[in-house]
Amino acid sequence: MAWLATVPYTMLTDLEAVFRGLKSDLGLHPVFHHNERRTEGHLFITVLAYQLVQTIRHKLKAAGETMSWTRLREILSVQRRVTATFQQRDGHTLHVRKATVAEPALRRIYEALGIDASPGGVQRRTA
Repeated sequence: MAWLATVPYTMLTDLEAVFRGLKSDLGLHPVFHHNERRTEGHLFITVLAYQLVQTIRHKLKAAGETMSWTRLREILSVQRRVTATFQQRDGHTLHVRKATVAEPALRRIYEALGIDASPGGVQRRTA
């Protein structure tokens, strides 16, 4: 990893913080594979996840939202998808699935990224 010597300190610190977050949130911790292809796959997924993080942060910065990856994860973690189940008079079961209402800080992030504040819309299914 000699290339790390050429990376500016602030970028390296940021890179380490993002990888720490990815390892804990996505379970991308070191895995000791006995197969080179699996090791390469693990590394590929980790780098791909990092690129996605950087793309999100770049778009947010362009929209004036500057925050650490840790803070961004905290804000993003509050929204959930919930399913309500109702027994209908005809004996069928109705399942309604939708996202909770986005809080103001989350709504600003969605707006900056051009994402709907109610991801997934409302889904209804009868069983």
